[in-house]
Amino acid sequence: MTTIVRSIDVNVPVRTAYNQWSRFDEFPQFMEGVKQVTQMDANRLHWKAEIAGQENEWVAKIIEQTPDKRIAWTSREGALHGAMVTFHPLSDAQSKILLRVGRITGRDVANVGEALDALSLRAQGDLERFKVLIEARGHGIGAWQEQV
Repeated sequence: MTTIVRSIDVNVPVRTAYNQWSRFDEFPQFMEGVKQVTQMDANRLHWKAEIAGQENEWVAKIIEQTPDKRIAWTSREGALHGAMVTFHPLSDAQSKILLRVGRITGRDVANVGEALDALSLRAQGDLERFKVLIEARGHGIGAWQEQV
């Protein structure tokens, strides 16, 4: 598995950033290609996304959710096989978001570099769109604060 790591600083407190990120149903507002994410229960997310022109659906399992600190999920299906987002306070009004995305690489070595470049650009774009979204809102919305 190959892991892409990207980060961004946002001008909101950690709790605000975490609360927005934990609203999985709002992922399509900032994640490229994501059509729908439905939280099935406390530990499972049903994803619908268009990746490389193809519609994909899969279920991911939340493996860790620590309020205001970390959310991690994994999947055996779909394009992404795992992701972890961590939230770090920079001040009372600013946070760093660190995104780690894991993907099983294909056997076609010629296309692996291309796929990883595309995933890296997509992850950075998602973070930049998240920054615009959360800073425009400027306030936290209700979020699930229980530990999994």
